[in-house]
Amino acid sequence: MSQCTQLLNPPKTFDTKILPIKTLPSTRTNLKFKKFSTISAPVMRSQNQTQGQQQLSLVDALLNSNRKEEALAAIRSSLSNRLSETNLQLTVPGLKSKTRGKVRDIYDSGDYLVLVTTDRQSAFDRILASIPFKGQVLNETSLWWFEKTKHITSNAVVSSPDKNVTIAKKCSVFPVEFVVRGFVTGSTDTSLWTVYKNGIRNYCGNVLPDGFLKNQKLAENILTPTTKAADHDVPVTPDEIIKSGLMTRTDYEEASRKALSLFEYGQQVALEHGLILVDTKYEFGKANDGSILLIDEVHTPDSSRYWIANSYMERFENGLEPENVDKEFLRLWFTSHCNPYEDEVLPDAPEDLVCELAWRYIFLYETITNSNFEFPLTEEPIDDRISRNVASALSSLN
Repeated sequence: MSQCTQLLNPPKTFDTKILPIKTLPSTRTNLKFKKFSTISAPVMRSQNQTQGQQQLSLVDALLNSNRKEEALAAIRSSLSNRLSETNLQLTVPGLKSKTRGKVRDIYDSGDYLVLVTTDRQSAFDRILASIPFKGQVLNETSLWWFEKTKHITSNAVVSSPDKNVTIAKKCSVFPVEFVVRGFVTGSTDTSLWTVYKNGIRNYCGNVLPDGFLKNQKLAENILTPTTKAADHDVPVTPDEIIKSGLMTRTDYEEASRKALSLFEYGQQVALEHGLILVDTKYEFGKANDGSILLIDEVHTPDSSRYWIANSYMERFENGLEPENVDKEFLRLWFTSHCNPYEDEVLPDAPEDLVCELAWRYIFLYETITNSNFEFPLTEEPIDDRISRNVASALSSLN
């Protein structure tokens, strides 16, 4: 599909030349990248530390802290109990069918959908690894954000009977992902930095000036929607979405407004906790009553890119990659060891990398929610626990 098709409205044009990042205007958000020397979240303390002990910087907490060692011990002990696949249709009465996504297994229970978030790790349109506790982190992070963003949009959540499970209302899902970006960055084929360095200056209807550097802040947040073709994302313009019948003009405009508002709010919350929400994706569906609902996941380390705010400016000015707290950590390892798009067989992710990524997911959850991640208290197989909890929840709903 053409990336230069006429937009519903005239394309956004950034008429700034390349400016130092400190002086780039932001017409949609008012983010100021001040120094965050300490973090007051309880997660940044080990369980046996007291409130009065010295607080850690986010970078120290991420890279070298008692909490990290505590979490890594739990992660390593769970390497043999990861949730890579589920088959609840065989163990839970009333589940009619299973749809296997990259990360989620979705079951139809008749009146509701049962979404099980697994530990599968996807990137580059394929599964790369299985990360301990990742499914729990994604599910609980999303639930936290779903609750926090109710003032912006309604969502499809009904209940969460298990750490890895959300029961949701059925709705008609729009076949469009609403990708919102605040920076010129990324390493995948559809990332803004990849297309920008390849010379594209009109991307999904957003006109960009010459001169941007990798990881530079945009003048304002932009929306770059994608749709699915086979197993990969295809950037599209709003006009193409409407002309092809994927969404009506009214639905697209409402979902777009919600996506931009969600992202602005997410940036504000992240910055209050010492993080930069760099980009993300949202998915929406239409309920039976015609309302548009937020679905899938919200501001997770799978759907979003996060950087540590305190070190961002210095690292950008020195041409260094930002300190990230998301799956970019994994993407960068694979791109440096293989061609993840073309190689038929990929190398196995090293165990240390898997454990480090699991920790970063937990770190992000704890930093954003200002709470400690709860590790399962028993070594019960995750499948057994989920089956029991889902069966009980569906029984009570019916």
